[in-house]
Amino acid sequence: MTATREEVLSTLKDLTDPISGSDIVSAGMVRALTVDGGTVRFVLEIDPSRAGALEPVRAEAEARVKALAGVDTVSVVMTAHSAPTPPPDLKAGARPKPAGPEKVPGVDRIIAIASGKGGVGKSTVSANLATALAAEGRRVGLLDADVYGPSQPRMLGVSGRPASPDGKTILPLRNHGVTLMSLGLLTQEDEAVVWRGPMLMGALQQMLFQVQWGALDVLIVDLPPGTGDVQMTLAQKTHLDGAIIVSTPQDVALLDARKGIDMFNKLDVPIYGLIENMSTHICSNCGHEEHIFGHGGVAAEAEKLGVPLLAEVPLHLDIRMAADGGAPIVVSAPNSPQAQVFRDIARKLVAEGVA
Repeated sequence: MTATREEVLSTLKDLTDPISGSDIVSAGMVRALTVDGGTVRFVLEIDPSRAGALEPVRAEAEARVKALAGVDTVSVVMTAHSAPTPPPDLKAGARPKPAGPEKVPGVDRIIAIASGKGGVGKSTVSANLATALAAEGRRVGLLDADVYGPSQPRMLGVSGRPASPDGKTILPLRNHGVTLMSLGLLTQEDEAVVWRGPMLMGALQQMLFQVQWGALDVLIVDLPPGTGDVQMTLAQKTHLDGAIIVSTPQDVALLDARKGIDMFNKLDVPIYGLIENMSTHICSNCGHEEHIFGHGGVAAEAEKLGVPLLAEVPLHLDIRMAADGGAPIVVSAPNSPQAQVFRDIARKLVAEGVA
């Protein structure tokens, strides 16, 4: 018999926040609670100045939950609200001012893979680029920061839960030569992440700074679409070396891609180049080539910005099937024309010294 979520919460209600005097559940400190068989995980969200004082509470919470019948493993991690920031300056031309970006220990370079809108294949590009760089001999990590739709565990064929030997550091998983960390490894595949901004920012900072990445030449960050909290946190809290923008050719996608480019420009993050995904489709029966979403829009935008067009990636069934099967096309069919597109991108980035 396994413990239930209600039993865990009832046990945690016996623990008191020494400052407010309320139990830690009523005080809103217990977040992201998951009960998966005999494994229980949750976060204690705290004021960073109280981390030392609340360590005994964290340890006691872990001990009490572990004592429940049916519980084998407990992971309790403390995270902190981000410090309050002043309201944005809405004057024309005002730029957000990063507050001391930090280097991630052991990581030489960080490259963000971004898009203005969803559905353009950004995660597929991220997985294939990471494995292509690994094939070029680079030490590669992949951070799945698309917290609302974490798909990298499926695409890289990674399952299981990251271990946390001390309740503070997280050991990432690895496959196809890529070290991976994703919120999808900490939640059920069909479980929604219902978090507001502070929780998102705290989770991202944990996945950056509390994961034992080891020595990496490059960390690829698969961002969610848009220009929200995750993108801002990454650019302001870490030393982000550059970004690659993925878009499909049609005008609707390009409109949103331009907003993403503008955001990185305002944050002083270099744009390494643009990738036109789903650029062309070749019929597998007759060989006819057609540009379903139009053609040339991303190339024209890259020329306008003065940045490289890194590749035109075809719309091909094999790329989709490889990703769904847990082995990106670069791994499952390394000599195919589709894989060579991603290998060429990787070689360009290595040759330019940015990856």
